[in-house]
Amino acid sequence: MTAPLLPGRYTAVSVIPEAPTAVPDGPPVGNQEPRHKPYRGKRLLDLVVVSLIIVPAALLCAIAALAHLLAHGRPVLFRQQRVGRDGRLFVLLKLRTMRNVPASPESPGDADTARVTAVGRVLRRTSLDELPQLVNVLRGQMSLVGPRPTLPYQVRRYTHRQQVRLLATPGLTGLAQVHGRQRLSWPERIEWDLRYVLRQSFRLDLAILFLTIWTVLAGRGATASHDSDPIARKPERILSGA
Repeated sequence: MTAPLLPGRYTAVSVIPEAPTAVPDGPPVGNQEPRHKPYRGKRLLDLVVVSLIIVPAALLCAIAALAHLLAHGRPVLFRQQRVGRDGRLFVLLKLRTMRNVPASPESPGDADTARVTAVGRVLRRTSLDELPQLVNVLRGQMSLVGPRPTLPYQVRRYTHRQQVRLLATPGLTGLAQVHGRQRLSWPERIEWDLRYVLRQSFRLDLAILFLTIWTVLAGRGATASHDSDPIARKPERILSGA
């Protein structure tokens, strides 16, 4: 299932940056200076889009929360501290998709994946668990498009070059999400995010939003194990109710 062409005279290839290639650690990508501020109108785009979708999104969120409540009990909302723009911490909101009781140490595979509930698997595959983050967008802690906000322990593992990722406001979706989602390792995702920091624009945001809908409908890359990932692997990661 391949992504469709973008409406109008632009194709996906003409809007979305090319696939990243390995670049040695050091200064930011290429000779370009990263954007320290979002493009003019980015916040307005967030508010306009959220105002258009907030009612149906709230209805879907309520139905999803009720389904998880009836099947798996409380709580239905999950809160977790994440790292935002310029390294500022904020509380990210999600619908709970995992059991409260940690998986057994003897369980094979990724412990977090083993703890995902039946309803949670559906919520993750359809990305409905991310809907409460529209509140984070309204608060200005997140944007619709940008690097996904990560955990503090992961940020501590960033190289100097990878820290450029923190110059952009974190988003609900981004270049990494339309190029593989969870199938990508964290270093691969960061490469896509660095390209977004350097090339963010109104046109690119619209393209990513359009392709995100296609990616979610295709249901690809919603879950994956990252036990061997150099950035995401444990033991520092604390198991929680995400």
